[in-house]
Amino acid sequence: MIGYVMVGTNNLDQSIKFYDELLDILNLERTEKDDVCAGYSQKGGDGKVEFYVTKPVNKEKATIGNGSQISFITNSRSIVDKFHETALKLGGTSEGSGGERPEGSGVYYSYIRDLDGNKICTFTNN
Repeated sequence: MIGYVMVGTNNLDQSIKFYDELLDILNLERTEKDDVCAGYSQKGGDGKVEFYVTKPVNKEKATIGNGSQISFITNSRSIVDKFHETALKLGGTSEGSGGERPEGSGVYYSYIRDLDGNKICTFTNN
């Protein structure tokens, strides 16, 4: 069972602006912030943080994990597409726009890289 997910950043303020808007699409809102990190929880939920963006505790440069990916499940293809489009508008880069993978599977994915290069996926089975 996963308690929460965390990605690193080298510019917390810039990442907060990126994720505040992007995660709103997934019904997540920022519920915590300090000098080191920001935490996001489900709107109207129990307040438990599910996603953090953070400066590394060891004060070294944040780097991406080769092969690492964070994936969010959504309710619809339109949410997957909106997440992808919004990420690009906010300065993220595309790693693959919306589409079934594998074709004919019924599972619809899109992939982006955030401002620090972290790979983020959204997908739906609907």
